[in-house]
Amino acid sequence: MTSNLVIIGAGIGGLCAALFLQRQDRRLTLLERDAAPPSGDADTAFKDWNRRGVGHLRHSHAFLARLRILIKDHHPQLLAQLMDAGCRELDFERMLTDLHRARYQPSPVDADLVVLTSRRTTLELVIRRYVEALPGVTIRPDCFVAGLEMTANPGQPVDVTGVRLESGEVITADLVVDTAGRTTGFIEDLILAGAAISETSESAGILYFTRHYRLNDGQSEPPRGTAPATGDLGSLKFGVFPGDNGCFSITLCVPEIEMEMRKAIVNPMIFDAVCRQMPGLVPWIDPDRATPVSKVFGMGDLHSRWRSLAPGGVAAITGYVALGDALVRTNPLYGRGCSFAAVSAHLLAGSLDRARDRAALISDYQASIDREIGPYYQSMLTQDRASIRRARQT
Repeated sequence: MTSNLVIIGAGIGGLCAALFLQRQDRRLTLLERDAAPPSGDADTAFKDWNRRGVGHLRHSHAFLARLRILIKDHHPQLLAQLMDAGCRELDFERMLTDLHRARYQPSPVDADLVVLTSRRTTLELVIRRYVEALPGVTIRPDCFVAGLEMTANPGQPVDVTGVRLESGEVITADLVVDTAGRTTGFIEDLILAGAAISETSESAGILYFTRHYRLNDGQSEPPRGTAPATGDLGSLKFGVFPGDNGCFSITLCVPEIEMEMRKAIVNPMIFDAVCRQMPGLVPWIDPDRATPVSKVFGMGDLHSRWRSLAPGGVAAITGYVALGDALVRTNPLYGRGCSFAAVSAHLLAGSLDRARDRAALISDYQASIDREIGPYYQSMLTQDRASIRRARQT
């Protein structure tokens, strides 16, 4: 039923889809609008890789524990390659402050509470090269998908049979997997065609600002101390993200209503001055320890969005699924975007194994998303709403 799959996008979502959907009896084609990554190492990718379709490419990233476990269990060679490229594993104990570590009693399950962290460009570069080598997988760069090939009949799910490229080429598929991200327009096209896809959305209430640094020769990261390197001041959230190959980034999150702060903080001098007001950040940006290596990258228009492809358990479409930000969009503050994409891809693989027909696939997949991701999404909404209320009161 699904021997020929087309995946729209070759970002983290598309690559995770390939990791978990690839099988010997399947052909996977990833259609990527952007150019292929430059040849060379992780530093070259950070400097030269231009991704129009990934506006947050140079913001802080981390692979949370569940995503790391999926890679470790299903693609251990990929995990080894990520480590060889300089990616880092931060276990639970290392993320504790001195105060918490003094009372910490480890348990066996804590061994899996490990975050995989590096620059986003490094993560994506290594995974892409790994995926390109998988049997039956093809990545086509510079390939813009203009629309879906679909049939709409009253009272029936809209049926997708392939994609149409900007060049006019039509590619047929047993299943189209949309990983085109938060700006995908294909779900809107399906809704216009009559698909009963439901959607809820609300603002995350923040803007996101990131700057990258590199440790000076002979320097190491400061020890974790009593002053946290991550925190929430109500009017400002901050965090350090250790990266690969001596790099790290700092992200500051500003409430949308803080108009003057959000305009000023894009100035690198002001960004660093703000960081120096947080005792936990001071040792990280000490000029004797580290040097800034980027401008301040800003990201706005941050919304949380939940889409259902099978409202009430009834498939609204067949031949098409979405994952990653195309299906569930989250506040990047929580670092769940990549993990949600990987978990969704893994759930889709299970649904493909269980599905009796094309409609049952969609219903089963959406039910899995509701069960596995829904609680985390609702928890995020609750925290975001509380933060927005607090920002308005200060």
